[in-house]
Amino acid sequence: MFNIGDRVFVLDEDFSGVVVGFQKEQVIVETEDGFMMTYFVNELIKEQISNDLKSFTSSHNINQVLKEKEQPQKRSFVKEKKSRKEEFVLEVDLHIEKLVPNKRGMSNFDILNLQMETAKRQLDFAVRNRMPKVVFIHGVGEGVLKAELDFLLGRYEGISFQDANYQKYGLGATEVYIKQNPNR
Repeated sequence: MFNIGDRVFVLDEDFSGVVVGFQKEQVIVETEDGFMMTYFVNELIKEQISNDLKSFTSSHNINQVLKEKEQPQKRSFVKEKKSRKEEFVLEVDLHIEKLVPNKRGMSNFDILNLQMETAKRQLDFAVRNRMPKVVFIHGVGEGVLKAELDFLLGRYEGISFQDANYQKYGLGATEVYIKQNPNR
């Protein structure tokens, strides 16, 4: 497969060299820096050099290549302008583990109250700062938190809500759209 004098590249490493000998199942390669290294055959790739320029140019029309080089291709793209507020989505994770360092000693009632207070505070913040969208991550569970969240969101004017993107958040998230009043 390899002959003495073949130029080879080493796989998974950034250097090459010339085959100078063989030792059992390995190939001895002299690197460009003059080091002698041994590699297994499957670690080397033989450099394929084609000195025959005609074989390359015959499959390509030189005039066509020169014409393409002279005329730069025009790139067309449409860039949408988005404000930073439109790009930003406030994500609020209502899982109790994200809200307190330790839930020990908290009843289910206390946990639900803390989660709802956090949701209300974050929603008020988003409305006040004119954010167009908020995502509340509530998880699937038994659906108590989601039902309370739906009840809370239903009391607000100027917002709409739906289940969030399934691919991004799974089943346990609600997406809230805040309709902006331009008179504010």
